[in-house]
Amino acid sequence: MDFQVFLEYVPKFLEVNLPASEAHFKMAPLERIKTLKNMNFDSINPKNAAVMMLFYPKNGRTHLVLIVRNSYEGIHSAQIAFPGGKFEPKDQTYVNTALRETQEEIGIHPEQIQIIMPFTNLYIQASNFMVYPFLGISKEEIVFIPDSNEVAQIIELPLSDFLNDNLIVSAIMTTSYAKDIEIPAYKINEHIVWGATAMMLSELKEVLKKVL
Repeated sequence: MDFQVFLEYVPKFLEVNLPASEAHFKMAPLERIKTLKNMNFDSINPKNAAVMMLFYPKNGRTHLVLIVRNSYEGIHSAQIAFPGGKFEPKDQTYVNTALRETQEEIGIHPEQIQIIMPFTNLYIQASNFMVYPFLGISKEEIVFIPDSNEVAQIIELPLSDFLNDNLIVSAIMTTSYAKDIEIPAYKINEHIVWGATAMMLSELKEVLKKVL
């Protein structure tokens, strides 16, 4: 989609009721759905994090940025994610966390990003994080400066590709709670996007379908 046309639709995002768990569960393993439905968040005291769902123009077309995390000893090693990370007290707000982490991870200054709205927060059981996603746009062409310590690769996903339902596949994965289970995922080029990122993408896609 032409980016200038996309910008004309941006105000309509604020008029949409977020589908929340209804959209999240479309891309969640059955085991995770059961856990989330029965979760008592008051008893687990999760850590907090925030991520940026950033749209921007590339050659005049609308794109969404994702990152491939570096390989390391940890449960999110080499996974596909939105730019983002852990809330720090100096951030004061979750949106500031998303902006700071986006700058640190892919080099986009907060002044380049217009925050449109928050999306539904999502709990990640494996790491005990509550993640707060934010929709943002950058109206100018972006030059990414990835942090080599955290980011192995940047994925620039055209909006038109993201809206194509052919991206949705079933994949066999080993998770923190089960081995070799079948889960819904997005296949973006050679990458399989699953788990929390896929669930957040699902809500974003449902909103886009209502707006565009």
